[in-house]
Amino acid sequence: MAIRVVLAEDSVLLREGMSRLIQSQDQLELAGVCGDLPGLLSLIEAEKPDVVVTDIRMPPTGTDEGIRAAAQLRAEHPGIGVVVLSQYANPAYALALLADGSEGRAYLLKERVGDVEELLSAIREVAEGGSVIDPRVVDTLVSATSSRSRSDLDRLTPREGEILGEMAQGKNNAAIAASLVLSERAVEKHTNSIFSKLGLSEERDVNRRVKAVLLYLADRGGASHTS
Repeated sequence: MAIRVVLAEDSVLLREGMSRLIQSQDQLELAGVCGDLPGLLSLIEAEKPDVVVTDIRMPPTGTDEGIRAAAQLRAEHPGIGVVVLSQYANPAYALALLADGSEGRAYLLKERVGDVEELLSAIREVAEGGSVIDPRVVDTLVSATSSRSRSDLDRLTPREGEILGEMAQGKNNAAIAASLVLSERAVEKHTNSIFSKLGLSEERDVNRRVKAVLLYLADRGGASHTS
């Protein structure tokens, strides 16, 4: 069964190109196209797509419409995947996109869209609940927050790696404890150890959880889909 896609992009040229690209793929069905946030939200309600591919900046404000749409979908239609396209490797946008969990979310740079397989891979991945983060975004984030490399993940114990995997699904400590049959206190101890080993001890909790997840996704190959 084809993956039904709604596309939101305010650049007429890019919108037309991506529309043709999606329509040319047997496994994809273009359910609707628009150029602003109100149009996107209307299309989602009307078409109930499997995946939304959206620009980050669109009318009416040209700031973070794509991120806001993704947050609204997380609350109202959690089963719909979102591929966010950005012109810049801005880690702040990636943090906002993943603030409520990484399931079904992708962050790609527009320069990658010219590669058909890059976009198709991201659409398929989020349709199945997976995550894709452009490696340049992860590299920018790591450079901005720490001189440490992704190899810090090798310092995690198997249990810490397991907990970080649960964290990447957007679970809080209570949900992780229930899933792994641990006490919340034990989970808290492990998460603090994870943050320490990844050099995130001084971050606010929401930021360090998301940054830890970004590193995890990059290491496990979620980001490498776009490398």
